[in-house]
Amino acid sequence: MGNPMRIRATEAGGVVEVKVLMSHIMETGQRKDASGNIVPAHFIQNVTVTCNGKTVLSAEWGPAVSKDPFMAFKFKGAKKGDKVTVMWVDNKGDSRTDETAIA
Repeated sequence: MGNPMRIRATEAGGVVEVKVLMSHIMETGQRKDASGNIVPAHFIQNVTVTCNGKTVLSAEWGPAVSKDPFMAFKFKGAKKGDKVTVMWVDNKGDSRTDETAIA
């Protein structure tokens, strides 16, 4: 399980803007260490964001996403105080779930 995500969700004019900073090494599996051995791939594969139990974003990622990825998006249909939950699962089965209230 990775470190806690930093999530900010704000609502203005009926549109919710969500910004997420995830802590993950996002190793591609193509890099070699100092000994010349390949560093095994370790990256986030699936990201799901829900608001009040309804999925508002679902993404499939690969090894080309950078270390400690940042994601931002907007959606409609929520109000201040509603809970936004962000969950990711990586290729090694590790996962992380965090939530915040819409400000």
